[in-house]
Amino acid sequence: MNAYPRRVVFSATAICLAVSLSACGKAGGGDGAEDGAGGDGKSIGLLLPENKTTRYETFDRPLIEKKIKSLCSDCEVRYNNATQDTETQKKQFDALITQGVKVIILDAVNAEATKSWVDRAARKGVKVVAYDRLAEGDISAYVSYDNEEIGRLQGQGLVRALGEKAGDSRIVMINGSPTDPNAALYKKGAHSVLDKKTGEIVYEQDIPDWSPDEANKKMGAAITKVGKDGFDGVYAANDGMAGGVATAMKKSGVQDVPLGGQDAELAGLQRIVKGDQDFTVYKAIKPEAETAAAIAVKLLKGGDIGKLAPERTDSKSARDIPAKLYDAEIVTRDNIKDTVVKDKVYTPRQICDGKQLAKACADAGLL
Repeated sequence: MNAYPRRVVFSATAICLAVSLSACGKAGGGDGAEDGAGGDGKSIGLLLPENKTTRYETFDRPLIEKKIKSLCSDCEVRYNNATQDTETQKKQFDALITQGVKVIILDAVNAEATKSWVDRAARKGVKVVAYDRLAEGDISAYVSYDNEEIGRLQGQGLVRALGEKAGDSRIVMINGSPTDPNAALYKKGAHSVLDKKTGEIVYEQDIPDWSPDEANKKMGAAITKVGKDGFDGVYAANDGMAGGVATAMKKSGVQDVPLGGQDAELAGLQRIVKGDQDFTVYKAIKPEAETAAAIAVKLLKGGDIGKLAPERTDSKSARDIPAKLYDAEIVTRDNIKDTVVKDKVYTPRQICDGKQLAKACADAGLL
């Protein structure tokens, strides 16, 4: 599956002053000025999709901000989070163009919806760096992971956790949001492993907005449908939803059923230490975030991004997009210390917070 620490000053006030007061409620703007003229050439927009997944505010934002500031000390990052609302993100995107921002790092809420925005921005000379999710439209660069490979890692992690039972096992799949192109790639990669190495998929659902609450409900529905003993393992597309799944299983008295996630979130790592989750997929956010920031600064200054984005990828609407795709790795109780702790994503103290984790952490070699 295939999740650290990271920071810079963003001025939400500046954004609100630049657009009407009514547009500031969800940190967005209107459709405003037609040509986006008047930019100072020192502003970079950063639009992240949601805050339910802890990584965005805890890691991605501060890492990107810090790297931009280190490369361009007088640059301003104009940041907004769309709180999982596509229309809010469109307003935020339009507001940045109105303000004259010439480079935008965009992690789309709904990648399918961005084509008209991105194409309009490109016609006005605005460069858009697709971050983590491949937005549609005339994108200047894309920074993410090999997301199908992450799905394969998720599948492999579950097969490994099932052990000798894998071949005849029955699997529940709780997939990611249908509006996120990454979710489809994770699912495709996971199926490529699970369809060959497990018995059958007995229940499968896509979860809108990656909602942990909805994952909890669907896992409850799965247990009702197939019974407490009707499944042997659960694929959850990320750690947030794995938390909802784990709660549903515990409520129903389901025990010793392997569960996997993705993102190496703190709560996910703590569940792994306690034994409530078997694995996660660690995606080193720092190189992804810093590469996106470096590309944005290069584009702002008119530089060549070839070394930063040496690969090429295609979306549904564009071909040959410069890209950088990073690898990921499976994290279990046995290698937390050699992965996320070694990379200083989280400290043992953060992971082992609370008396109930002390013994488990000691057994895992974290204390």
